[in-house]
Amino acid sequence: MKLSEIYRVIEGLAPKAISDEYCKTYGAYDNSGLLVEADEEITGVLFSLDLTNAAIDEAIEKGCNLIHTHHPVIYGKIDHICTSDEGLLGGKLVRCLRHGISLVSTHLNLDMAKGGIDESLMEGICKTTGAGMRSPTIMQTAGESGYGRVYDVAPLTLDELTAGIKKEFSTERVAVYGDGKKTVGRVASFCGAGGDERAVAFAKRNGADVIVSADFKHHVITYAVETGLSVIALTHYASENYGFEKYYEKIRRQIEVPCVFHTDRELL
Repeated sequence: MKLSEIYRVIEGLAPKAISDEYCKTYGAYDNSGLLVEADEEITGVLFSLDLTNAAIDEAIEKGCNLIHTHHPVIYGKIDHICTSDEGLLGGKLVRCLRHGISLVSTHLNLDMAKGGIDESLMEGICKTTGAGMRSPTIMQTAGESGYGRVYDVAPLTLDELTAGIKKEFSTERVAVYGDGKKTVGRVASFCGAGGDERAVAFAKRNGADVIVSADFKHHVITYAVETGLSVIALTHYASENYGFEKYYEKIRRQIEVPCVFHTDRELL
């Protein structure tokens, strides 16, 4: 199957135009799209949240010459590319090119796409509470959807919500701030590094009892707790790998080459 044909399927689910719109509207930066083209004829696709050496190993082993990541493979300036840079970007790019592996990344566009990673985080949290999907209030809109959500869930305690999230998102690395016996009925969630001051203010303004995200800074946790919000801090990986796997399931049904999903479990 041609790389261009696969990329059209990707664009159908997470158009790069969403990322472009978001960056223009909110003054952000992204680098999604086809980032390395090594071969037009694709024999298999490996999906991995990040371009890790373990993901490259599995792609080589399973005959995949396209790796599709969520986090942009090339994001900032590359100072140099050397074969000796094991574990660094330069060394990984050399490995991929030597093995004819192309690289595609869908970042902010997939975060905000309809059915994308941020929406999937909400979906998973609702599932743990036994609540169906509710109409969320969205913090930042782009395309047909957006980023950052506040929504109702079936009431339960903070401890019960935390236990459900651990199970649904296959992670034990969860930090919780707040009274575990407190009843939670309204949740704010932000995939990835969304736990900042704006997110806390948005959550509080829209009546959330708890904010769920990753990469919280200490002063943000303090701010949240002092305004009466509980905090559930996932790993960045756990907050996004869940939705990325759901996206993979959609893609693999639409393309005619073998697809593999790679998880770096030590990062969950």
